[in-house]
Amino acid sequence: MNATTTDAVPAIELRGVTQRFRTPSGGVHTALHDLDMTVAPGEFCAVVGPTGCGKSTTLSLISGLKAASAGRTLLHGEPVTSLDRRVGFMFQTDAAFPWRTVLDNVAAGPRFRGVSRRDAVAGARDWLRRVGLSGFEDRLPHQLSGGMRKRVALAQTLINEPEILLMDEPFSALDVQTRQIVQDELLGLWELTRPAVVFVTHDLEEAIALADKVVVLTVGPGTVKDTFTIDLPRPRRVQEIRFDARFVALYERIWTSLRDEVRLAYARSAGADPGAPTKDATPSPATATTATGFSAPSEPATTPSDDAEVH
Repeated sequence: MNATTTDAVPAIELRGVTQRFRTPSGGVHTALHDLDMTVAPGEFCAVVGPTGCGKSTTLSLISGLKAASAGRTLLHGEPVTSLDRRVGFMFQTDAAFPWRTVLDNVAAGPRFRGVSRRDAVAGARDWLRRVGLSGFEDRLPHQLSGGMRKRVALAQTLINEPEILLMDEPFSALDVQTRQIVQDELLGLWELTRPAVVFVTHDLEEAIALADKVVVLTVGPGTVKDTFTIDLPRPRRVQEIRFDARFVALYERIWTSLRDEVRLAYARSAGADPGAPTKDATPSPATATTATGFSAPSEPATTPSDDAEVH
């Protein structure tokens, strides 16, 4: 059963959120428009949508890295006004200090929070053990494989015991086999403390395999198009749940909602007519990584810089 709290104050709530940026040419780009989304305490929420629809921007608003142009962002009922110690953020790229050992990288978070070096190092050793990296404490990040670096990133984030965990396509650079292993490890670690999770991904299979619910965003400016409850039992094994008949049915339902948004985004970036007929059909989950088309559209050339917000 999915054990999330639905009658409590949401861990995360976005109410009518709009986010605008100045473009290099002096225009205004709207990344998000009137977006409403909630995540309950202990709930694992995956967010999917076409390229450029504002998925990463949503994470920046929740984390306090950016302020919304309009609307409200709340954590446990309180407005987000700055960075919050209760939030952990795992990025798509590595966030390790390249000159520090694995042990010191994992201990860095607690040290920045005022924990003594002795206790921080002890906690780091424990988390490295949990993610299967005992014996690699003295290595530098460049001496590790991609999968091992992602385990370091998990340890770096979870050692701070976040109540809210934000993840921005954290496994997209891994090969398929390694990604499935790390996904299983993530679920096992998440079960220990059950933070509320917002997991951004371009991989629909990954979203369904991990999450309690999947939120579909429209083509930009992004807003919530549909929300799907993932009623698959827990605990799950990512490598096995994909063969479940219910998984396949959920995939087909969500792809039906997502398909037109992906098509529109691709048409915009390619300069094609979005109303033109296509031969698109529902791709099978076995080919989701490429057939869903999430990574096909390129970012528009006028993508605004992060320091040019409009309020």
